[in-house]
Amino acid sequence: MSQKKISVIPKRENFNSVSTINSDEKAILTAHFSNVYLQKNKTKTLTDLKEIYNIKEKTITIAEEAYQHLLFEMDKAPFKCSEDYKFTFIDLFAGIGGFRLALQNIGGKCTYTSEWERYAQHTYFANYGEYPFGDITKDEIKNFIPEKMDIVCAGFPCQAFSIAGHQKGFSDTRGTLYFDIEQIILKHQPKVVFLENVKNLISHDSGNTFQTILNSLEIKLGYKVYYEVLNTATHANIPQNRERIFIVAFNPEKVPDYHSFQFPQKIKLTKTIHDFLEKGQQDKDLYYSPDHKYYPELSKFITSKETIYQWRRVYARENKNKLCPTLTANMGTGGHNVPLIKDDFGIRKLTPKECFAFQGFPMNKFILPSISKSKLYMQAGNSVTTTLIEKIAKQIIKVL
Repeated sequence: MSQKKISVIPKRENFNSVSTINSDEKAILTAHFSNVYLQKNKTKTLTDLKEIYNIKEKTITIAEEAYQHLLFEMDKAPFKCSEDYKFTFIDLFAGIGGFRLALQNIGGKCTYTSEWERYAQHTYFANYGEYPFGDITKDEIKNFIPEKMDIVCAGFPCQAFSIAGHQKGFSDTRGTLYFDIEQIILKHQPKVVFLENVKNLISHDSGNTFQTILNSLEIKLGYKVYYEVLNTATHANIPQNRERIFIVAFNPEKVPDYHSFQFPQKIKLTKTIHDFLEKGQQDKDLYYSPDHKYYPELSKFITSKETIYQWRRVYARENKNKLCPTLTANMGTGGHNVPLIKDDFGIRKLTPKECFAFQGFPMNKFILPSISKSKLYMQAGNSVTTTLIEKIAKQIIKVL
């Protein structure tokens, strides 16, 4: 393989597609340049990188042009880490980066990211300029985690505990992923562990599942644990009815003032759904045409432009509180799982952009890549509400 050194980033049209680089290679390269060299040494070649990480020739096999293309794409990301940071964190089960965006906003630097779903990886890279490492259950992926960090963030998979799922808990392999977090905490001893999951985690298996997690954090790992169920509508000034449990655990030896921690208080909801809905006519495929088999029933129930509806098999349910219903990953499975509204042009589903907005993402900057709507809906439903994460993170930083 040619290893000609390139001292400037060539124009895009000279590149091979960035897709020629596999996901593990992208993760190694982007993590290296974001966390080791940042912006100042991005002219390093693959030969240099192999020497630094003792990487075998077969591990990184990409052409130099494709490598430089990757750096070009990194530079376009709107939410890159600042070199002037106050604390460090890692982002596990990162999805589209709701934790990352929140903690970066208050001065944090992400030093490691893991997310296995490839379309979520695309969205993450487009916005943060880093490609997440993949399957966190693999030791070779865990080995790239830096030795030290202040906070471990994880919105670990909720489907195993969710009412919308099958509630198999730890008998579901997605449920056992918590224990990979436990291994990482045990090895790296962060100051803080910051977790998010569905409200139903508390009651799953008559409370036994949640008690297992508490015992892990408190007894096995020696952390001081705080948890609370918060709603996006009551704590983030976003009109989405979304209750989630948040767990914050402190290492008492590293955070002696942990007992001063408090979750954020409720705030008045001043925004309405119209602050998050797009103006004008949207894509035709989002609308229900009069000849659609469900249109007669939809038109009977969906009559107001002031609220959001849910289709319930044989009828449309109005959210009389004028909130967006809880966005779920099931929106990406097709059918009628996406909430519905009535606008000046008819009855339609929420757009992916609107769903991301209801999760707190700044849609004037946040990039939605060119992937299917179903994948974008799934990403929005799986995400945390990033503005609520930011409010909790501010409370955490007060006691560090």
